[in-house]
Amino acid sequence: MNYLKFLIIGVFFGIVLVKSEAVSWYRIYEMFRFQSFHMYGIIGTAIITGILFLQLSKKGIKGKNILVPKKENGFTRYIIGGTIFGLGWALIGACPGPLYILLGTGVLSMAVVIAAAMLGTFVYGILKNKLPH
Repeated sequence: MNYLKFLIIGVFFGIVLVKSEAVSWYRIYEMFRFQSFHMYGIIGTAIITGILFLQLSKKGIKGKNILVPKKENGFTRYIIGGTIFGLGWALIGACPGPLYILLGTGVLSMAVVIAAAMLGTFVYGILKNKLPH
């Protein structure tokens, strides 16, 4: 029962993403071809909202301070990781976040993508200590 609130919020968020067309392959295609501002507006709004809520949460919630650790410098790994992420996004036509939403809307081919993502995560977990970071 404790997780029911998270399920409800997740379903609501999924509905919002579907209704705003943020999971639409055509909208993503338009974004990468610089033909529409729609997705850039959604992503920009998400960034601004994230910044605001992070700053608010740093002030503390119920008297408890939230500390966000500093990230290590690593320009090369971010470029390589971002390139791999972008290539995957371009190949499947969807960001990894809404994969379950697309599966829930009836795009059954996303089950293969989710399985491949799980396998890739598992393989990374095994090889993590052997990879340069």
